[in-house]
Amino acid sequence: MNYRHAFHAGSFADVFKHVVLCRILHHLREKPAAFRVLDTHAGAGLYDLTGTEASRGGEWHDGIEPLMAATLQEKLAELLAPYLDVIRALNDSDRLTAYPGSPALVRAWLRPQDRLIACELEPNAARSLAYHLQRDHRVKCLEIDGWTALSAYVPPKERRGLVLVDPPFERESDFTRLVHDFAAAHRKWATGIYALWYPIKGRPDADTLAKRLRRLGIGKILRAELIVTPLSDPTRLNGSGMIIVNPPWRLHEELTFMLPKLAGILGRQGKGSITLDWLAGETPGGQ
Repeated sequence: MNYRHAFHAGSFADVFKHVVLCRILHHLREKPAAFRVLDTHAGAGLYDLTGTEASRGGEWHDGIEPLMAATLQEKLAELLAPYLDVIRALNDSDRLTAYPGSPALVRAWLRPQDRLIACELEPNAARSLAYHLQRDHRVKCLEIDGWTALSAYVPPKERRGLVLVDPPFERESDFTRLVHDFAAAHRKWATGIYALWYPIKGRPDADTLAKRLRRLGIGKILRAELIVTPLSDPTRLNGSGMIIVNPPWRLHEELTFMLPKLAGILGRQGKGSITLDWLAGETPGGQ
């Protein structure tokens, strides 16, 4: 496995993915009943933006850095607070040095009754993940293949929760596998929220993914995409997308407001754009 997320920590794709993740967590917390989060490809948990890998990639300079520096109108600041509050707690007020991966963001919003299963197969990342999330009885870190975990750990006993699927997409077959393995998990737990992340270099893979998901006959599927640069170079990451199955009922409305503003902040040379539409269903599902 050659993928090292530390090179990409805090990138525009991270910002987009984690903004959506934190809005889902916010809505899950609104009900008193316990929930569980399964993070299938959790990574190392926390990233040093001053370290060799993050400095070499430098992608956070086009992601979390401009967002933190932006002047946000009141409503946008309120919607981003579940995400940005965690980042502020990890950093000095005048300097970004650390960025939380998805498991660290999830842990920050767990209540005593909630649980997180964080899965990571790459040994170094798995050790870092266990270190960063240690001594928290609400969290279980597993050194396991995320695709295996996707089927093995649903449904949770809490019957409420979220499955975040964020594979590295190192193989061309990962788009096909995402649909296949998600469909198998959904058959076991049809009422859970699923958030499926995917990269966008050009339209073909992303559009084929949408077509395959439509064919599954699932009731509520929301697609959100953020493009930061025109899709003229299919060798680079130009955007990313999230498929949200059974989204909380206000999420569509929130993303309608937030995503154009994120595109304005993160889009390069004013070329940011979004897609937000329903692949299935016309109204959000509740959790």
